[in-house]
Amino acid sequence: MIPSVPRQLAGSSDEFDRESLPGWTLTSLGAAILDRRISAEEAVSAYLDRIEKYDSSLHCFTEVFADRSLETARAIDRRIAAGESVGPLAGCPIAVKDNLCTDWGHTTCSSEMLRNYESPFDATVVRRLRQADVIIIGKTRMDEFAMGSSCERGVGEPTRNPWDHSRVPGGSSGGSAAAVAASLCTAALGSDTGGSVRQPASFCGVVGFKPTYGSVSRYGLAAFASSLDQIGPITKTVEDAATLHHRIRGYDPNDSTTNPESNWFEPIDINIPITEMRVGVPRQFMSEANDPSVTLVYENAIETLRASGASIVEIDLPMMEYAIATYYVICTAEASSNLARYDGIRYGRRAKLQPGETFEDLYAKSRGEGFGSEVKRRIVLGAFVLSAGYHDQYYNRALKVRRLIKEDFDRTFAKCDAILGPTSPTAAFRLGEKTSDPLEMYLCDLYTVGANLAGIPAISVPAGFAEVDGGHHLPIGLQFTGSVLSDLKLLRIARTFQQHAAIEGRPSDFL
Repeated sequence: MIPSVPRQLAGSSDEFDRESLPGWTLTSLGAAILDRRISAEEAVSAYLDRIEKYDSSLHCFTEVFADRSLETARAIDRRIAAGESVGPLAGCPIAVKDNLCTDWGHTTCSSEMLRNYESPFDATVVRRLRQADVIIIGKTRMDEFAMGSSCERGVGEPTRNPWDHSRVPGGSSGGSAAAVAASLCTAALGSDTGGSVRQPASFCGVVGFKPTYGSVSRYGLAAFASSLDQIGPITKTVEDAATLHHRIRGYDPNDSTTNPESNWFEPIDINIPITEMRVGVPRQFMSEANDPSVTLVYENAIETLRASGASIVEIDLPMMEYAIATYYVICTAEASSNLARYDGIRYGRRAKLQPGETFEDLYAKSRGEGFGSEVKRRIVLGAFVLSAGYHDQYYNRALKVRRLIKEDFDRTFAKCDAILGPTSPTAAFRLGEKTSDPLEMYLCDLYTVGANLAGIPAISVPAGFAEVDGGHHLPIGLQFTGSVLSDLKLLRIARTFQQHAAIEGRPSDFL
């Protein structure tokens, strides 16, 4: 049975109690703290209690900043009481993925290579959140160096899906998605290189937004594949995703890939109708690769959009057939280059040498001990596709196909305002189910990598449920994709869909 909750997640009551915590959103909690209906200390303390109660079984966090968070909350309460100006999200506890640098605590990328690394600076997105008086409550687990789709690989216990502890939360931002789904924080930041914000959001029944490439600074994000990486919010509602994106987006002189045009942005107006909007439905997304439950949810969503006033347009994306192969050539090539710095001398774990061993031995031992199997696999693949004799055959060809994929999207957006498709071909799979078959794991990104290759925004929104194990339900998300810098329009469409779909449910353990 799907656990039922009120459609409006926002805390509508003026009374705050810890039992109602799962019903509060980032937007509603921020407003309540500013109105002095709730103290920041009370809110942070309640979330810390939930982390202590539930995270020992979920393993969402690599580090929790309890004392720091409470101290910051008390300072915010004093400023509010004194009538001083505070940020619009003052006192809201937010988690950040453990590949985003903070000038306190550790930034480990869930890797043995960086187990003890302490950053001397904040990532730009962290600095902007702190300027809004957000409280960074902790760092969340991830697949090592963001390489994975299940949050099983890396230092520590694998993160578990709050809906079913025997299943994965998705990856690589699985810790962030699971923490939001279990209400261990009001919202979280993740990074998305090929779907790492959207796929775990789908698996955990929350919202995951990948903005336009260059609209959010990557300064302070540990690089995986620099032309694909993007930081994005994971939240309970589209409104919250828009609110959080509004705080972190914009040009940054520390990141030359940020787009000055991304400074223009407005908070989302959820009351604007989408009756003039055209939503494209690609024939490629009605694939036999989909679990039947995903296809059913997809078909129902198309009818929901029709009922909400949008026009449905059948479209064709023929180059999507090559997206996975193209993505895994480009991302591994960039990973092999970006991770070369972790050699035991400049950065990262340094192995102990035995008498007679050389610097070459130091490199090999340090990287062998510091990196896990999936990271090693991708480094080797990347070095191969960049090697003499194979560079043109693989890497250069992949870049050409990437351009064709982007042109496919450009032509499509002349016919429609957004594209609707599955976020993932399946609901959350079992822990260990795909770890022995890398190709099966890579195919989890079938529908998400296209947006990264084209540099366009995409958002996963809860859309329905899959029934498994004789009546048990798992969430399914669908993905809206838009053209470059159409982030606001995309959020409007996704917000309208979320309102009309009115998907009700929450992991039963966390009501």
